[in-house]
This record gives sequence, structure tokens and C-alpha cells, in this order.
Amino acid sequence: MANALLILALVFVGLFVIFSIMIVQELSKRGVKINFVLLRLYIIKYIQQYKQITLKETGKIGPLYYPCIISVNLTLVLAAVGLLLMLL
Repeated sequence: MANALLILALVFVGLFVIFSIMIVQELSKRGVKINFVLLRLYIIKYIQQYKQITLKETGKIGPLYYPCIISVNLTLVLAAVGLLLMLL
């Protein structure tokens, strides 16, 4: 059971990476300068910028925002539960 949860956590990490790359591409199209050297540190900032920019442009939050946030949250929850089950 714990291994299945940890594998699911890895799947959601992969999804988070994919959605993050897509968000960075969208920001780059809109003229936002992206620091690729420090991308890991700035990814949360870029996700928030994506939310703000799409909200200003369309009046709605962009379609990549919620899947990105949900995937990172599910990763944290599944990894925590999986590790707890391994310890018990």
C-alpha cells in the first residue's frame, strides 16, 4: 500500500513538472523574463504571475493554474501518507 502511494506521488511530481513547464512557456509568450538558472527557486513566483496575468487578461484564472496546484498538493499528501505507512 505504501509503495503504491509513493508511486502515485512520483506520478504527480511528474505532472507538476509538466504543468510548471507549460506555465513558464505561457509566461514567456507574454513577455515575462524567465530566469532558467534559478527556475527551481522561482517556480512558485511564476505560478502566481501566471494566475495574475491570466486573471487580468480574461477575468478568469488560467487553465494550467489549478492542475499545477492540485498536483503539487497531492504529491505532498501522498508522499507523507506513504512514508507514514512505511514507518508503521
